[in-house]
Amino acid sequence: MRSRVWWGTTAVVLGGLLVAGCGDGSGDGDKASPAAGKAAADDRPVTVTDCTGARTTFSAAPEKIVTSNASSLELLLRLGAGDKVIGTGFPPGKGTLPGDLDAQAQQVKVLSQTVIPKEKLLGSGADLYIDTFANMSMGGGMGDAPTEEEFKAAGIKHIYLKSTACASMAKSAVTDLSAVEADITSLGEITATSAKAEQLVEGMKKKVDAVRNAVGGTPESKRPTYFFFDFDAGTKQPMAVCNRQIANAVISQAGARNVFADCDGDYKQVGWEDVIAENPDWIQLGVRNRGSEAANRKAFDEAQKWLESNSATKGLKAVKEGHFLRIGSEQTTIAGVENADTVERIAKTLYPGKVG
Repeated sequence: MRSRVWWGTTAVVLGGLLVAGCGDGSGDGDKASPAAGKAAADDRPVTVTDCTGARTTFSAAPEKIVTSNASSLELLLRLGAGDKVIGTGFPPGKGTLPGDLDAQAQQVKVLSQTVIPKEKLLGSGADLYIDTFANMSMGGGMGDAPTEEEFKAAGIKHIYLKSTACASMAKSAVTDLSAVEADITSLGEITATSAKAEQLVEGMKKKVDAVRNAVGGTPESKRPTYFFFDFDAGTKQPMAVCNRQIANAVISQAGARNVFADCDGDYKQVGWEDVIAENPDWIQLGVRNRGSEAANRKAFDEAQKWLESNSATKGLKAVKEGHFLRIGSEQTTIAGVENADTVERIAKTLYPGKVG
């Protein structure tokens, strides 16, 4: 299993279950999903499936939702279903969400700063639990994650976000944001907020389409190469984002070439010699949100300084030319509306003057 740092803590990310079918992110992976099609706000029952084909049916919209972390919480807030959330794990730091979302997020009960302990989750009174990842190590003596039988006995329906939970199981490279859009659509159907979900998805498509129209004609060989430096995953051995990860789609849609796009899977540990061999044109400083602008800036500074002072990396083209992008990890690697914003930010940096 592979450890991933989330807000200063560790969570194990494995391929697994998902919301609304197991699409591959290539644009047509959801056609066979039983949940395909847009349900009206009162169109019930709503049925979604997981990667194994197991079905979860909602005869009514859930009233008491617990989210595994800030990612699924943010999506529910954006959908207008935040009043249904009774608790979360891995809460967003104050000021980390934009606008009114931040104030709403701070009102949500924090069940754990990390993974919610099994007994607390089962006793939360929730009727729905949304996992961003397929498997999370409970750690810290908190015991194992609940089994599906235990969720059922507690009256809790258990679903996952497809675009992250099923990333490693995708059948082909993820090069667009269709899996993320499907997650938003499914959550809209489940929570009776389909109209808002459609609005969010259309907004994402509009931004990405504008970037594609501006830089999509650039030949593959002319596109700048790009390395996502996952600073929080450790510097001894870099963690590469591979072609099944959302970040690969974000990078591709922005008109860049992920230097590890030939790696099948979501993440893979590589060596610095591999990064040196690729000699990327641009490097994104992948830093997780520290909870404040000042703390984030300090973390970005540390990541950049490490690259500039390390003997193995200071000679890289991107480092010598100062080609760094300071964009947080979450909006690049985790499903959310801000994936489209990140596409736009990367494209504006790599293609100055072309993207409005």
